[in-house]
Amino acid sequence: MSNNKDMEEMKRKYEEIPVPDQALERIKKGIDMGKKENKIINLSKYMKNTGVTAAAAVLAITVLTNVNPAIANAMEQIPVIGAIAKVVTFRTYEDHTKDFEAEIQIPKIETENSQAAEGMNKSIEEYAQTLIQQYEDELKANDGQGHYSLTSDYQVVTDNENYLSLKINTTLALGSGAQFVKIFTIDKKTGEILTLDSLYKDTPDYKEKISRNIKEQMEAQMASDENIQYFLNSEVPESDFKGITGEESFYFNENGQLVIAFDEYQVAPGYMGAVEFTIPDGVV
Repeated sequence: MSNNKDMEEMKRKYEEIPVPDQALERIKKGIDMGKKENKIINLSKYMKNTGVTAAAAVLAITVLTNVNPAIANAMEQIPVIGAIAKVVTFRTYEDHTKDFEAEIQIPKIETENSQAAEGMNKSIEEYAQTLIQQYEDELKANDGQGHYSLTSDYQVVTDNENYLSLKINTTLALGSGAQFVKIFTIDKKTGEILTLDSLYKDTPDYKEKISRNIKEQMEAQMASDENIQYFLNSEVPESDFKGITGEESFYFNENGQLVIAFDEYQVAPGYMGAVEFTIPDGVV
């Protein structure tokens, strides 16, 4: 694959269930603000007629792709996840067609409970099948022209007695790079893929509490470092971060604290990349 070293560098630097439609608007507004990634506006061209968001598009491609068995790394690098589950590199997909190229590690969750595993992987596949067709359509429509590069890998970010979180890291380059993150957080006891709403179903005001804390963190970071910027208290208030929606990806860190992840351009200018906020104990 050409420019392999560059691809590996992108993967090193950039460690999604669709996000709200305003995510793409964040990209456009980020461009309008003149923040370094001017070429990424091409992303809208690739996504606007598909009925899904950019984050969902990249996610689905990362987790399931039509693949030649000859290039598969089946069951490779298997980290054991507790007593009930493990994550495997089911296969690795590579494609290089003219100016289009992809290198994607495809994970699979396996559990002792076959029904639970079936449900989890089916959920991933439902999104993937839609985006497989989209990827093929865009490749065909553009005849492989356009310097489209996609790389994706994954890591287990939570592995405790209660939860398993699989984080899929993706970089989509269209002249410039954009980062997307999807995290599947699974309740080990039930096999359920959790959302923030299901996690805090007994705390109806959790969104307000978490949103307030994230804004406080944003303000503190911007006050301490002039190079840090978020969409908050800006000259364009309509584009400011209003609060979480409940659809954000999340996991629990080694201290058991909630960590919420945002895609590039979702809450900050493009040069900030994908960002995360750790929510202190006691906030919710």
